[in-house]
Amino acid sequence: MKPFKTVLFLGDGMADEPLDELGGKTPLEAARTPWMDKIARDGRSGTFLTLPDGFPTSSDVANMSVLGFYPERNYPGRGPIEAVSQGIRLAPDDVAWRCNLVTVSPEGVLKDFSAGHIDNGTAARLMRLLEEKLGDEKVTFHTGVSYRNLLVLHGAEFSDAVEYFKPDSSQDQPVADLPYTAKTPEAEHTVAFLNELRAKAHDVLASSGIVSGATDIWPWSPGHAPRLASFRERYGRTGAVVSAVDVIRGIGRATGMTVADVPGATGFLDTDYAGKVAAALKMLETHDLVYLHVEAVDECSHMGDLQLKLRAIREFDAKIVAPVRAALKGRTDVNFAVLPDHPVPIRLRKHTTTPVPVALCGPSFRPDRVTAFGEEEAKQGALGFRKGDELVRLLLGLEAL
Repeated sequence: MKPFKTVLFLGDGMADEPLDELGGKTPLEAARTPWMDKIARDGRSGTFLTLPDGFPTSSDVANMSVLGFYPERNYPGRGPIEAVSQGIRLAPDDVAWRCNLVTVSPEGVLKDFSAGHIDNGTAARLMRLLEEKLGDEKVTFHTGVSYRNLLVLHGAEFSDAVEYFKPDSSQDQPVADLPYTAKTPEAEHTVAFLNELRAKAHDVLASSGIVSGATDIWPWSPGHAPRLASFRERYGRTGAVVSAVDVIRGIGRATGMTVADVPGATGFLDTDYAGKVAAALKMLETHDLVYLHVEAVDECSHMGDLQLKLRAIREFDAKIVAPVRAALKGRTDVNFAVLPDHPVPIRLRKHTTTPVPVALCGPSFRPDRVTAFGEEEAKQGALGFRKGDELVRLLLGLEAL
């Protein structure tokens, strides 16, 4: 079977639900997206399961699924994945946690999972202060991007068997209703330690003198160092990742994919779209699959801002999909895919498990009757319902329709 190269456009959180204010359309259906529509019109559409039952409704699970790494078999937790992205070497007894900087109201309500999308510089200053005041042989704080940071607990006394609440799924809820719960007796010490650490962190942030929206830390999604099969082992091909956020970069590094560095990539609407496009095209010269990920749509969805979500979808189409497709026009060895990793309905401001729309085009795919990219149209496509590694195998020419 002839091998193909692939560019996979991943618009994080693009899928949604029909909204009355959009005439019964979803934001993806309502936004002007001629280039994504063209992928659907030129190829085949369907739906893809990214969030299997029994797992967090989290981007790490969803993007592992899109790449065919089966979180059902291999899920390590988000903290360890992001630790890999940052180059943090985890000892066997280390437990890594994603550690959001968040805003909790004086009344004890979680108001913002991102501390107002705190800027990188301010977040770094706060994380360095937390490390200075609270870090020791048991605890280290690590700076990430904006509110997305890491906490590592060191030692056999700590467990990752802890139930937690995702902060981006828990906004406007009282913190008292969102406790950690030990899954095992051994994990009760970890729960008590975390609760004490969070209280101390609140005091450090309150007395920092640094103006920001960050009042508290929110550790979640713990785990030990990941052990994932490489992309080459799974598919016999090479892969590359272009993304601003550590969770996607970490999946790439943990699976032996090349991770591009784009200095202006921020994970929000101010990201360097042109830089990401240039990096993707450069990576395609030497790799078989390029995973071009944009976070901004997801962030706008969690904010509950419909107009920003519509803008982010339009910009993804115009500033990512359009220039890549134009640059590769006429290539007969490249397949293209576009999909979200999960829905984030505006009315809920959190992820849901509904299968997402996907459209594929290129030399491997004869067109079906779908003419636009969106949730309802995709259900009518000839690609049907897909899951596991089926998507990547089709795109790379390892399987035929």
